[in-house]
Amino acid sequence: MKKVSRFVGGFVLAAGLLAGCMTNPPSNIHQPMTVRPAPVPAQAANNGAVFYAGARPLFEDRRARNVGDTLTINLVENTQASKSSNSAASKDGADSLNSSVSGMPLKFLNGVSVGIKDSNTFSGKGTSAANNVFTGTITVTVIEVYPNGNLLVSGEKQIAINQGDEYIRFSGVVNPVYVSSSNVVQSIQVADARLEYKARGYIDEAQTMGWLQRFFMNVLPF
Repeated sequence: MKKVSRFVGGFVLAAGLLAGCMTNPPSNIHQPMTVRPAPVPAQAANNGAVFYAGARPLFEDRRARNVGDTLTINLVENTQASKSSNSAASKDGADSLNSSVSGMPLKFLNGVSVGIKDSNTFSGKGTSAANNVFTGTITVTVIEVYPNGNLLVSGEKQIAINQGDEYIRFSGVVNPVYVSSSNVVQSIQVADARLEYKARGYIDEAQTMGWLQRFFMNVLPF
C-alpha cells in the first residue's frame, strides 16, 4: 500500500512539474489582457430625448472609446542605436640612486648606482550596435478609460506552429485623437507601450538556461 501511495505521489508531483513547464511565458504587459464590456441595462432610463445617455450617435464611426471595445494596433517599430568609445592612458616614471660610502664597513656599496624605470600603458576600445525591426498588426481590447479620455489597451495573439507556440503581446495608453476612422492606431503613437514576442516549445527550452546552472552562476565567485 505504501508503494502505491508513493507511486501516486510521485506521479502527481511529476504532473505538477509538467504543468508548470507548460504555463504561458511570463509577461510585463498591462493586466488583464482582455476584459468584457459592462452589461447593457434591460431598460434604459427615459431622459426625455430620442437617444438615451451613453448611446452611440447614428452618424458616428465605430472608434473604440469604452471598456471592452477593440482597437487595431499597427506595429511599425524600427529602432537603431550605435555606440563607440575609445580610451587610452599612459604613465612613465624613472628614478636613480647613487651611493657613496666612506669610513663605513660596507665599502662594497661605494659607487653603487641604482636605477628604476616604470612604464604603464592602457588602451581600450568598445563598439556596440543594435537594430530592431518589428512590423505587423494586433487587435487589443480597451481595459480602462482614464478621466481625460485616454484608453488603456492590452491584448495578445497566440500562434501555434508545429510543436511550438508564439505569443505576441501589446499594451499601452492610446489618445483617441490618433485613432483613425478605421479604428487603427500606429504603435509609435501609443504611450507607455509594451511589446513582447515570446515563444514556448522545445526550441525555446533548448535556448533557456536551466535553473540549476543559473543557481551556480549566481553563487560561484569565479
